[in-house]
Amino acid sequence: MALAVVRDLRDVRPLATAEELEQFETDVLAGFVLARASAGLADGTIRGDVGHLEQMRSWFGRPLWELDPPDADAYFGKVLRASPSGTRLGRSQALTTYFLFLELRHKVEIHRMTGRVIECPIDEMNRPRGSKDAALRIPPSGPEVKTLFAGWGGELATCRKFAPTARNYTASKLMSQVGLRVSEACKLDLTDIKWDLGRFGKLHVRHGKGARGSGPRERMVPLINGADRTLRWFIEDVWGQFDDDHTRPGAPLFPSERRCADGSSGRVGDDALRGGLKAAAMAHLPGWGDKLTPHVLRHFCASELYLGGLDLMAIQEVLGHSWIATTMRYVHVQQTRVEDAWVAGQQRAAKRLEGLLR
Repeated sequence: MALAVVRDLRDVRPLATAEELEQFETDVLAGFVLARASAGLADGTIRGDVGHLEQMRSWFGRPLWELDPPDADAYFGKVLRASPSGTRLGRSQALTTYFLFLELRHKVEIHRMTGRVIECPIDEMNRPRGSKDAALRIPPSGPEVKTLFAGWGGELATCRKFAPTARNYTASKLMSQVGLRVSEACKLDLTDIKWDLGRFGKLHVRHGKGARGSGPRERMVPLINGADRTLRWFIEDVWGQFDDDHTRPGAPLFPSERRCADGSSGRVGDDALRGGLKAAAMAHLPGWGDKLTPHVLRHFCASELYLGGLDLMAIQEVLGHSWIATTMRYVHVQQTRVEDAWVAGQQRAAKRLEGLLR
């Protein structure tokens, strides 16, 4: 039998001064950030959690380890009552994670300094309800998207700024063909196109979205569904109107009209691509207007690939999802299982009745 060292939280020690507590609180938060970084979370995710904690700290006016369930009731039930569910859930999760860190790393120390025993103020009674899952996005039909790009493509012959319009057209078409995120498209370089890989060539997406804020996840996206032809046309007929050096290291696949200090083209921003898609939708698919976004095109891509015969695991690989359940939410097809079962039941009942009447 092994012996364990037990720390008694009931030890009576002199309480810390206000200055000592302030410094300790700063050190604890720094330790929390370092622990989350060591777990592999992306910097943006960590900044988001710290931002949530700072908002609550500002409202509470004291160290967060002094929060009790009634304080959490007041904060989430009054202060955040009208806030979006995503905000409430994110803040609740950040607070729960922070208290788990305090309990694992600093429970004894906080008791010695303050006399408090750490206990998370979020419990089953006041935990914010809801889901952080993405809202259901039903994409336009295949004929509607075909109408959009047919009209947009025809516009290229007469538009005032051919190169930017063609760039926005190409990026949006890639989103509909291979499900690129708009942030991924903006960060692609010319050298990320690997024409010699696979039967159609592949895109090396170096800045894919990581699961649960874990940071960029790379993937290789095959240029299927006509994406290879889309890219060849853009590079051969359009790209040179932005820049004349295809071999420059770091040359963006989708350049901006703005120039860098050395005279080369900068990288397009997502606002330009979003704005281009919105203007095209208003002009050529007015029924969708503001509803057609890059992410909706990503849902359209998943649905069309599924209707075209790709299985869910293949679509998951193309889109870069960590979980197959996420991919399933992206596929929107005409499911008629309930209707088919009802019709079949009616047919069986009719046959039985016919047999009885004979």
